[in-house]
Amino acid sequence: MRYIGVDIGGTKCAVVLGDERNILEKIRFDTKDVGATLDLIYGAIEQLMPAAAIGVSCGGPLDEKRGIIMSPPNLPGWDEIHITELLSSRFGIPAYLCNDANACALAEWRLGAGQGCENMIFLTFGTGLGAGLILNGRLFSGSNGNAGEAGHIRLAPRGPVGYGKAGSFEGFCSGGGIAQLAKALAEERLLSGCPVAWGKETEQIDNITTKTVAEYAKQGDVDALSVFNQSAEMLGRGLAVLIDLFNPERIVIGSVYARCEELFKEGMLRALSEEALPASLSVCRVVPAALGEQIGDLAALTVATEGFRGENNG
Repeated sequence: MRYIGVDIGGTKCAVVLGDERNILEKIRFDTKDVGATLDLIYGAIEQLMPAAAIGVSCGGPLDEKRGIIMSPPNLPGWDEIHITELLSSRFGIPAYLCNDANACALAEWRLGAGQGCENMIFLTFGTGLGAGLILNGRLFSGSNGNAGEAGHIRLAPRGPVGYGKAGSFEGFCSGGGIAQLAKALAEERLLSGCPVAWGKETEQIDNITTKTVAEYAKQGDVDALSVFNQSAEMLGRGLAVLIDLFNPERIVIGSVYARCEELFKEGMLRALSEEALPASLSVCRVVPAALGEQIGDLAALTVATEGFRGENNG
């Protein structure tokens, strides 16, 4: 059985053909305006057909049950796009839509670091922070597909802005948030006359990225390490909320955390030990995502396989 996965991102899209575990073919292209991108998606699917079903992974907000993309902030102009109806009517096969964090949770649960779990949480930790919840052996998406928006939780009265909220979980624990923390420190130190190594002038500060700061931190730069230590503490505090609420056996974290686990782990575990309920913490492991750069493609495929399996099992 072959399936098609469509991964719609703010800057890039991918359409893949695969079975339940493997990517067989892949077509990538830049995200453009709605009409042009849909035409590229249609063309790619036509090249990859036949398939049993189509799965779409996309950033929210979405109405997963009705298959509607509802104005995601990273996809301007994608307002009330009935994506599953468009795809199923055009290609004559079922189509399913899933929030990208939920889709990645399904993929890591079925194929990656969450295998064997009954209760697992996946955190994106990329440009933003979203959570996918596997509870009692099934995906929990909420009343209209918006469960798991952990990035919106406020962890401090002030701090970097994420998800439109200063001091949010996403503000402290995302690629964009870490870059904000780094820029704020660099600006403060430049004004004091003691600039950081990675921000010695205003133009350099404007171009600071999480990747740059991570490179310096891995080399032992004290200032870069202080940025990651702050993010790590807030990561632990945010995870403690999720552990106390959902009592998972595993939390799987992707992207920035998966690439820089050594920079987060000590501070994260310290904060967890201070904040989480000991009984719940004792049964939970925090691990990096296992699917690496393939996670987006496999996530979209998993949306197709899970949806198709669910419809045909009742």
